[in-house]
Amino acid sequence: MTTKYDAIIIGAGHNGLVCAFYLARAGLKVRIVERRDVVGGAAVTEEFHPGFRNSVASYTVSLLQPKVIADMRLADHGYRVIERPISNFLPQEDGGYLKLGGGLERTQAEFRRFSAHDAEVLPAYYDALEGVAEVLRHLALKSPPNVGDGIRTLIAGALQGRKLAGLPIEAQRDVLDLFTKSARALLDGWFESEAVKAAFGFDAVVGNYASPDTPGSAYVLLHHVFGEVNGKKGAWGHSVGGMGNITRIMAKVCRDLGVEISLECPVDRVLVDGGKVAGVRLESGEEIAAPRVIANVGPKLLYGKMVDSADMPADFARRMKSFKAGSGTFRMNVALSELPRFTCLPEPGEHHQSGIIIAPTLDYMDRAFLDAKIHGWSKAPIVEMLIPSTIDDSLAPEGQHVASLFCQQFAPELPDGRDWDDEEDKAADTIIDTVEAHAPGFRASILGRQVLSPKGLERKFGLIGGDIMHGNMTLDQLWSARPVLGHGAYRGPVKGLYMCGAGTHPGGGVTGAPGHNCAHEVLADKGRYRRFHA
Repeated sequence: MTTKYDAIIIGAGHNGLVCAFYLARAGLKVRIVERRDVVGGAAVTEEFHPGFRNSVASYTVSLLQPKVIADMRLADHGYRVIERPISNFLPQEDGGYLKLGGGLERTQAEFRRFSAHDAEVLPAYYDALEGVAEVLRHLALKSPPNVGDGIRTLIAGALQGRKLAGLPIEAQRDVLDLFTKSARALLDGWFESEAVKAAFGFDAVVGNYASPDTPGSAYVLLHHVFGEVNGKKGAWGHSVGGMGNITRIMAKVCRDLGVEISLECPVDRVLVDGGKVAGVRLESGEEIAAPRVIANVGPKLLYGKMVDSADMPADFARRMKSFKAGSGTFRMNVALSELPRFTCLPEPGEHHQSGIIIAPTLDYMDRAFLDAKIHGWSKAPIVEMLIPSTIDDSLAPEGQHVASLFCQQFAPELPDGRDWDDEEDKAADTIIDTVEAHAPGFRASILGRQVLSPKGLERKFGLIGGDIMHGNMTLDQLWSARPVLGHGAYRGPVKGLYMCGAGTHPGGGVTGAPGHNCAHEVLADKGRYRRFHA
């Protein structure tokens, strides 16, 4: 074997980089091995058409933990996020539109065009959501109680449960609703306008291969609101230079601490000797020794391809085979000669700097999911479009633009034995047709496009089933049960094997939380940190 390290991290995505930072800062000798020729995982900026650059997969910022930003001193190295002037813009089926965001009073005024009742209850809805989101923020940077650890489980559960137990009964009811109800059931209890319900319900299907009628989908809605930008809770923004600028800075910070980052080094197998991790074997045949291997890949990829089934307990191996992954996401980047001109609001404006949502009702979202299950994708898919070049002129030539098209619902595996490699251009055309119906001339303005079906996302980024969350965000795969009960505190079933990716608590999105928490557990096992922190 080659030089021995204290820890090897599989994957140079943002969580792997965050984990490496904390370990290296504590004095460990760390090496990251990355399959691709660039750091960043799914948070990368690439040129996809001559002169046009964009965030290829992950495309917007909110959930990145302020503690991680501060600890890594990202702002000192050029990290900068520009907030959206409004959150979202939703063209409507009747030719109108709804804008969400820009402050409470402005949103209430917008809602009054649809429902006086909805405008009136909006502050209470925000308060209810924020109350539960604050609990999530409290838990995000804490390792879940690891069921099976006896007294340790009880202590950790008591410490983390104090925040929840301290909520008034009304807020505890909100927690129950958000963790168990469908998005529709939750929103029907608050609002009457279909447009307003769609504005909030969209977050429930982001990266979630499910209908807004699916029980538990309300939690996915909540997961997307517990972040912040520049100190503003719930805000979203654009990383100047694209998402790849974040991971480029993280990699620099890691290297400055002595972390070795090896690109084009795909891992074939996690090596186990005597029931303990011994290192990894690369596809090249090279073996690298380390007593700790930390996987920043999804559980399906790690336990399905990189760990020998003989090295796992039988029950664990069986449960990991049934671990649910597959988000139904279809991702496109397009180079544009001009801004899209929406029929309902044709002139350039703040709506071009927001999230442009083509999903006017919950029924529209439900049909898209049902169509995907039957046909593979809908003739009227859910589309979110962001145009970051409206505020970041480094991404496109002057006067031209790039747009991210983040689309749901597309079956992770097509029915009838069809293959995404044969079908993705047809699906891409359907997406463009959907935008064209609201912004005539959009198709003609496209100079080039990059298309990533669920299979394409898996091939390029290792996201099994195209799952941007590394696994479904359902109640049976959250907190102490992510990825499986008994291994929710970032430790795998083999001594020395850890997980630091989105397949662990608190889940998907560019948060840095799994990397932060995993590093603290590694250091706790090494005796560097106390295991429990309130």
